[in-house]
Amino acid sequence: MMPYSRELEGDTEIEMGMIEDVVYSQEFLPTFETIPEGASVPKVEKAEFNGKSDSLFFNDGVRRIDFVLVYEDEDMKEIDKNRTFQKRKQRREYFEASLMKMGMELEAARSVVDEKLLFVKVHMPWDVLCTYAEVLHIKLPIQPNDLSTTSSPFNFLSCITRHFYPSEDLIAKETEYFTAPFEKDRLEYFYVKDRDLFFTPSMRSRMAYYILSRAPYEVRGNIKKFGVTKLLDGGVYKAAYPLHDCRFNVRSKEEECPNERYLLYNEWAHPKSFYKMQPLDLIRKYYGEKIGIYFAWLGFYTAMLALAAIVGLGCFIYGYTTQETSTWSKEVCDPLIGGNIVMCPQCDKECTYWRLNSTCESSKKLCIFDNYGTLVFAVFMAIWVTVFLEFWKRYQAELEYEWDTVEFLEQEEQPRPEYEAKCNHERINPVTRVKEKVPYTACGRCIRVSLGIGTVLFWIVLILASVVAIIVYRLAVFFSFSTRLQSDLKELEPFKEYVTAQMATSVTASVISFVVIMVLNILYERVAIWITDFELPRTKTDYENSLTLKMFLFQFVNYYSSCFYIAFAKGKVVGYPGQPVYLLGKYRNEECDPGGCLIELTTQLTVIMGGKAIWNNIQEVLLPWMKNLIFRYCTRVGSEKVIPRWEQDYQLQPIGKLGLFYEYLEMVIQFGFVTLFVASFPLAPVLALVNNLFEIRVDAWKIITQFRRMVPEKAQDIGAWQPILQGVAILAVASNAMIIAFTSDMIPRLVYYWSFSVYPYGEHSSHTMQGYINNTLSVFDIQDFSNKSRPLQTPYWFNNSTTCRYRDFRYPPGHHRQYEYSIYYWHVIAAKMAFIIVVEHIVYLTKFVLSYVIPDVPYTVREQIKREKYLSQVILHETNLKLVTKRLKPVGDKILKHNEDKEEEIMDLYF
Repeated sequence: MMPYSRELEGDTEIEMGMIEDVVYSQEFLPTFETIPEGASVPKVEKAEFNGKSDSLFFNDGVRRIDFVLVYEDEDMKEIDKNRTFQKRKQRREYFEASLMKMGMELEAARSVVDEKLLFVKVHMPWDVLCTYAEVLHIKLPIQPNDLSTTSSPFNFLSCITRHFYPSEDLIAKETEYFTAPFEKDRLEYFYVKDRDLFFTPSMRSRMAYYILSRAPYEVRGNIKKFGVTKLLDGGVYKAAYPLHDCRFNVRSKEEECPNERYLLYNEWAHPKSFYKMQPLDLIRKYYGEKIGIYFAWLGFYTAMLALAAIVGLGCFIYGYTTQETSTWSKEVCDPLIGGNIVMCPQCDKECTYWRLNSTCESSKKLCIFDNYGTLVFAVFMAIWVTVFLEFWKRYQAELEYEWDTVEFLEQEEQPRPEYEAKCNHERINPVTRVKEKVPYTACGRCIRVSLGIGTVLFWIVLILASVVAIIVYRLAVFFSFSTRLQSDLKELEPFKEYVTAQMATSVTASVISFVVIMVLNILYERVAIWITDFELPRTKTDYENSLTLKMFLFQFVNYYSSCFYIAFAKGKVVGYPGQPVYLLGKYRNEECDPGGCLIELTTQLTVIMGGKAIWNNIQEVLLPWMKNLIFRYCTRVGSEKVIPRWEQDYQLQPIGKLGLFYEYLEMVIQFGFVTLFVASFPLAPVLALVNNLFEIRVDAWKIITQFRRMVPEKAQDIGAWQPILQGVAILAVASNAMIIAFTSDMIPRLVYYWSFSVYPYGEHSSHTMQGYINNTLSVFDIQDFSNKSRPLQTPYWFNNSTTCRYRDFRYPPGHHRQYEYSIYYWHVIAAKMAFIIVVEHIVYLTKFVLSYVIPDVPYTVREQIKREKYLSQVILHETNLKLVTKRLKPVGDKILKHNEDKEEEIMDLYF
């Protein structure tokens, strides 16, 4: 076990080994020492603002500000005798004293805008930085990278492509280094040019937050309370954040300021730079790896969407240009064909007969999305998603190496403070075989996880119940729309062809479904966070993965359930006019249009995707901007006052506790819409591409201009979102195959087209679609209506017709098997199943081959990783050799001296 140092009243005590053979989660960390009772509590030094608005240092201009704490001074309140405020003050003073006992340096300054506010500036000295860099296993440079990088074969295009990259004059390319986990005793082996610049500001802020999260603020016997998070929740502090290095739109006048925020705004977030590639290295340097990997993934996903959008747009254009020449569409619109086909009522009593050509416009719209190009596009998207995920893994491996996160999870991640605070039970560590403290037993963990699973399942059932309620709404209002639209639209004759009962029902149900989705999201978020907190995951990565899985399962059902209903349930079990099927014994199941439910699925996707994008932009951009505007208005000061850097940042919005979670969730839900239902909506990749091009710049503008600087965090990859994406990709193959087979009319058309020589179903005698519409509509004798479903009135044009038509493949009345499924129905079902099996196997085989052929880690990256490990081993070997030499030197000197004395004695005797 490594030695650990503890600061006790100014003295340093080094302890080796273990205490009573117990390994605690806070081993060798000098962050858990408390101030002895009766000892004097050190006070924070206070200083007046020196008038430098862009200064990032204490008043002495030497010590850099690594973190800022903000609180309201209780001494300036009239209610300072209130017990709650006194307790807050005691906790704050104890907390700040604990920080100083751990080596931190603090300086307080009163607000320029509001005299009640005090800003505590936190600085980490060199020794403290070195200690915690070793504790957190932060990788730092050991020597410049001496491996030659392969030149791109497209260098001859650099004169063109350089205009699409950030200006190298402003954002210079950083020198590449081989790195190794920092060790204080081996400082001479690290590439230290300047101590002030050796640890970047993001590293310093990360280490400062690590200490702040573990410093105690109250100790009662064996009960210890610690962490700035609890103090923020309890109102002891109003805010805690690292500083931006300058204003986003004005360069800092300070000589040592790198102006990275200003550069990011101008070369990344500003609208004029929308066409430029993202400066990922600078994003990572300023905000940390976690933010950097998100924008890297979003940029890569958007770039890959460009290809899918081009193919999808081509598919849409093909469908749009062929809608007028489509045989089945022309038959529906033909007055002599569709105009003479009388359709059966689609609801009981209130609905009446209608002509097929009344759906002429919707039939044309359906041809745009339901054509042979859609089949090709669905197969293309199944292959595209595999290529996207495989190449992303390669790109992610490159970033892992460049950003020093290859072995992050194994080496660096420490337990969460909330986990450490609950460590009251002992167990044998399976790795070290010694005792360690854990917050719960195996039985306790099982109970916590079971409760979490049960809660998630309960909410999923609640979503399904809401879906059933939406279905009941659709069934109920369809009857109303069917009767009222006929009379209400007489005065709006031009719109009568477009506003049908099915369309009105679909649009209103989609809007209601969207509202329900948003409300359930807000409620479930709090439940999911509470359950995850109760489970008490050990590390932050475990916490985020657990929360991600819970939230995505809920969101998956919440967003996609209505789409799955329309795609695979609606219109599938409706019976026939003489014997319809009823939901809950009361509501007659709704039917699809004669062309199928595909156009309704497209409508549902459009409403949800469009509404979600608008809602997210309102939440993410408009609300923070309005809050900042109102705050600045309420706290405006005279133009003669100079506001310091830390107070300017306080006026910005704090980042949410979930950080990037909702950004990832938004994109992954979109990814699901793009892949799961793309067979019904080829324009989905186009809409996603346009949305993402705005999303990148909007997110950049938001975090740079509207939010305080986030605490930099390490991240090796996109976490639990990677297996979720892979799961969605696998499900997308089956989903699109089933949409083409069961939701669209693709397979019945192909069966009709190729069956004339074997089973001449229709009136066609060659490879044509002539007579297809008539062939897909079965005949029903109106005398067979039951009293419950017989229409109350008939239109004036109905005359003396004795039959009506409905969408199904059944034998006609008078047949010895009347109203039973015909042989054509079973041929179509067999063709659909064969199509699903064949397409799935072909696509899954292609995905497997691509996954095998494309390696996850590029060859050059593997070589660089080997080189870095070799250098680390060499340094370790040389250091150990020096230590051994140093230890053996006194012994060797004694032996050498002894031998010399012996030689002198022998020489004396001889002579």
